[in-house]
Amino acid sequence: MKQHLTIVKVGGAIVEDEAQLTTLLHNFSAIPGHKLLVHGGGRRATKVASALGIESKMVNGRRITDKEMLEIVTMVYGGLVNKHIVAGLQSQGTNALGLTGADMNSILSHKRPPVNMTIPSTDGSPLTQLVDFGFVGDVEQVNGPMLSTLIDSGITPVMAPLTHDGHGNMLNTNADTIASEVAKAMAAYYEVTLIYSFEKPGVLANPDDDNSVIPTITRSDFSRYVSDGTISGGMIPKIENALQAIEAGVYKVNITLATAIDGKHGTVIRNAE
Repeated sequence: MKQHLTIVKVGGAIVEDEAQLTTLLHNFSAIPGHKLLVHGGGRRATKVASALGIESKMVNGRRITDKEMLEIVTMVYGGLVNKHIVAGLQSQGTNALGLTGADMNSILSHKRPPVNMTIPSTDGSPLTQLVDFGFVGDVEQVNGPMLSTLIDSGITPVMAPLTHDGHGNMLNTNADTIASEVAKAMAAYYEVTLIYSFEKPGVLANPDDDNSVIPTITRSDFSRYVSDGTISGGMIPKIENALQAIEAGVYKVNITLATAIDGKHGTVIRNAE
């Protein structure tokens, strides 16, 4: 029987709030058994870039990562945010190790090619154009054997949203995607629960009502909710990542409040029975 592994992804809004982050790290440390943490940090990167006079360019909520911005996100994600979280976990008695995808070749990616995207024009009408996201990585391979060796040795990996291409280049990579890809890779070694934690109590049927949590979502539910507009924006790729993880053998995916990461709250993503 496989041992259990809990993977928690924490978003940038929680990382930015010291009180919320402290609570999350305390609760994360209290989770029994093997653990792994994946973090974001986009808001902090935007602040640091602004302080340095570097404009943050976004398309449909996704960051354009040119060479200047790649330097910023590497410093912020792999340094400032990652090491602050590692230090916080050490203070809670959790022996943590901060990693980017380049460290020990933990996550290999390829540079995302330019893609056609529909964006609003100046008059508000939809406009399709070719968008080059720059140094953004799409995951090719997660080093499951290496990560499982660390975890079995009592080490808790803390993974920044950075990967590498194997040719000397760092790549900015979506933290939700990293969490999903790591969960899929680790499912070969453990019974994996993946928890996406953020500032809402789950996936909401009404975004203005925190009591409208949708308890479970399957692939067919997801298609229906996207079609009728119940699920939109950044929640779409988050749930898509969650469904892909379930379909690849991850035991359970939970989307929940950052203060409720015990696996008993929020929205559960599952296969249809």
